[in-house]
Amino acid sequence: MTAPAPVPGAAAPAVATRPALDAPDPRRWFTLAIVVLAVLIVALDTTVLNVAIPTILRDLHTTLPSLQWVITGYSLTFASLLIIGGRLADLFGARRMFIIGAALFAVGSLLASLAQSVPVLIFGEAIIEGVGASLMMPATLGILSSTFHGHERATAFAIWGATAGAAVALGPLIGGFLTTNYSWRWSFRINLIVIPVAIIGALLVMRRSPSASERERIDVPGALLVATGMFMLVFSLSESARYGWWRPLEDFTVGGARVWPTSRGISIVPVTIVLAIILLAAFYAIERRKERRRADPLFEFGLLRYLSFRYGLLTIMVLALGQLGFLFVLPVFLQDGLHLSAVVNGLWLLPSGISIIVGTQIGAYLARRISVTSVVRIGLVLEALGLVCMVLAVSPHLTFWSLLPGLVLFGIGIGFAGSQLTNVILSQIPNDRAGAASGANTTIRQLGAALGIATIGGLLTSTTISHAVSSLRSSGLPPALKTSAETGLHANGVNFSAPRGTSVADIVELRHLLEHAVAAGTRNALLFATVVVTIGAFVSLLIPKIRVPLRPDEEEALERIEAMGNLSGATLEPTAAEWHG
Repeated sequence: MTAPAPVPGAAAPAVATRPALDAPDPRRWFTLAIVVLAVLIVALDTTVLNVAIPTILRDLHTTLPSLQWVITGYSLTFASLLIIGGRLADLFGARRMFIIGAALFAVGSLLASLAQSVPVLIFGEAIIEGVGASLMMPATLGILSSTFHGHERATAFAIWGATAGAAVALGPLIGGFLTTNYSWRWSFRINLIVIPVAIIGALLVMRRSPSASERERIDVPGALLVATGMFMLVFSLSESARYGWWRPLEDFTVGGARVWPTSRGISIVPVTIVLAIILLAAFYAIERRKERRRADPLFEFGLLRYLSFRYGLLTIMVLALGQLGFLFVLPVFLQDGLHLSAVVNGLWLLPSGISIIVGTQIGAYLARRISVTSVVRIGLVLEALGLVCMVLAVSPHLTFWSLLPGLVLFGIGIGFAGSQLTNVILSQIPNDRAGAASGANTTIRQLGAALGIATIGGLLTSTTISHAVSSLRSSGLPPALKTSAETGLHANGVNFSAPRGTSVADIVELRHLLEHAVAAGTRNALLFATVVVTIGAFVSLLIPKIRVPLRPDEEEALERIEAMGNLSGATLEPTAAEWHG
């Protein structure tokens, strides 16, 4: 049976070419379990640690700016090296790079769990773990892409997406439990229990990944350019609130040395953005030239001719922007606006994690009945509706039950869209380029997350301060207290506390004022996230419809139907029901 070759850049036809599928790997579900373990650990790593920051500050006798580099550094290393990690999986085999990445991740976790100083903690968590994660994550998608086919492939990608999404939502609860009942060091020690199991499992049950048939050269100039450019870009997005988008708010220091002082009159962020643009533009030019000459580029930009890959990446960036903005804003409100503890905060967010898992299962089922792309679009609409429900519910008198409908709708929407988008993005990518494409997929997620936290976090802070200052000026508080409180609000934002010596009545009024300001800031930030996710829903309309490939038995049945049609001189095409079995 033959079919016309697809036109590059064209939407997928109603009936796509059905490639012959390899015999299913009998150990494929064990492989999926190992992959899920690895994804869970990588996704949990920073969210588990976030709630432990106050405890680490006391234990290591350090400052918040120093400790921020533990989490920021991990994100920077991870995002900078993802495309390189994906390409290495293409060249040397996804299974091999998965094992190497997991081993590095375990070494970094061991070092971080034993750290008695911030530099050691940064080296273990931000550098070694970051490198390990950048090798593991693209490899996991490459392994799933080559191990599963048809309906099972959609299910495997759905479980991968659900694990990543649910881990982000469940991280604060797990981190709060470990920190409160044991030690923050267990945030790293759990990795030392899980990762060896994953490595042994990979050695025993994972099918060896085929490496490149012809050993291609490693694109060293491209690797240096993309790593440095992505580092600069993610740094600019994630640290803009700290150093200022234009006006300098704080000295930029490295190892105690002032690299970029505030006296220069301009923040370091515009400088790093310009450098990032120059480096990434140079990377694009070099890679395109290498691609034309067939000189083994690190990343083939020609893959963007596939509409599912191009618009899928754009959609997932918008999705991550809205999702991570929500996961950043709501915990701030619950802790600073409602004064919940870290553990209770995690319990309040638990329904969103459970809903992600439920939504993933429903989405995987629907992907076999309607197109995968339609499941993604429905998910984005559900996310937007969930955010609207939260906007309407947020107030200083918020209850768990009034927040619950928004959390459930939002979680189910992520389960639909987040899990199936990966399937969409990789649906047309050749297997020998799946690693690099997977790296691009995760890189875009990281960029969207950094942009979401920077933009929505900045909106939350600015709106909260503006509302608080306006209410403060119209209040009946003493003039001296108004002046000092306004200064404190501009300096500390939502972390503002009343000056010493303030009367109990004035403290109560200030607290009431700040609670209303945080609620107003949260509503505006969530409303912005709603707009972003809605834009993502419209962008997803550009993605061609991707249907789940047929199982081998369905393939044979369709072959017989077409053979009968050819004998009778008719042209038979399967209906939607026949296509999905």
